[in-house]
Amino acid sequence: QVRLQESGPGLVKPSQTLSLTCTVSGASITTNYYYWSWIRQPPGKGLEWMGAITYSGSTRYSPSLKSHTSISRDTSKDQFTLQLSSVTPEDTAVYYCARAQFGLGYDYWGQGTQVTVSS
Repeated sequence: QVRLQESGPGLVKPSQTLSLTCTVSGASITTNYYYWSWIRQPPGKGLEWMGAITYSGSTRYSPSLKSHTSISRDTSKDQFTLQLSSVTPEDTAVYYCARAQFGLGYDYWGQGTQVTVSS
């Protein structure tokens, strides 16, 4: 069974860099045709796709977040990591990692992790 688990700090100060890791079990992040996304949901708002890293290691980012978002991976651990720099309170959200297959949408999600940006 495929499982995704987010980990990282629950509280980050403004202007700092948020770093979250998604650990995947039951699957390899290098398996063809899958991509691995970060998605967030601010309080009272809808889901926002932030970016993704594909099975081949290429990355895609939301245009609105591209300037301060980076996604990387560690294939030896089947982990991928989100870094969001210069955070503000508007980055407070539940952050999810998820798997999708090209053309078929998302099939597995992590449970989500709450991140609060506050001094």
